[in-house]
Amino acid sequence: MSRHTLSVLVENKPGVLARIAGLFARRGYNIDSLAVGPTEHDEVSRMTIVVNVEESPLEQVTKQLNKLVEVIKIVELDGAASVNRELLLVKVRADAETRGQILDVVELFAAKVVDVSPDTVVVQAIGNADKLADLRRLLEPFGIRELVQSGMVAIGRGPRSISERTLRPVAVPSPSRAG
Repeated sequence: MSRHTLSVLVENKPGVLARIAGLFARRGYNIDSLAVGPTEHDEVSRMTIVVNVEESPLEQVTKQLNKLVEVIKIVELDGAASVNRELLLVKVRADAETRGQILDVVELFAAKVVDVSPDTVVVQAIGNADKLADLRRLLEPFGIRELVQSGMVAIGRGPRSISERTLRPVAVPSPSRAG
């Protein structure tokens, strides 16, 4: 199996996320990462879906996604041709003895401390999955109290936009999507 990142433009309507996630579940595929958010167009949302599947089943899922009326466009993002990031928030034990060492690790990863208490610090880091895994590995000896990590968001490199010449009026489905 190989890891694939799909960027999916969808109509910003209730239930779209459930329909798309359900499609993957019915096929027996686990979604490794899912991030959904607004785009430059109020009526359109962008989903970044990371999934581990073979090439052939991915093509089948993509065809089925394209049949959903709410799906506007699907693009597979190649790692070298895209920029991808995740957000990590991690609460680490930090007493007077270890706080300086933790701050050194934070600085090494261009992360930042976003909250401080007498016994802990909360570190925010942004980067690719490998960078965040390395940071977690270095913070573990200090004692990770709590951790949350977002799904991946990704965008293609260069001047082209996924939404160029692809957005259609949302209220009126295109003829190819009818029926």
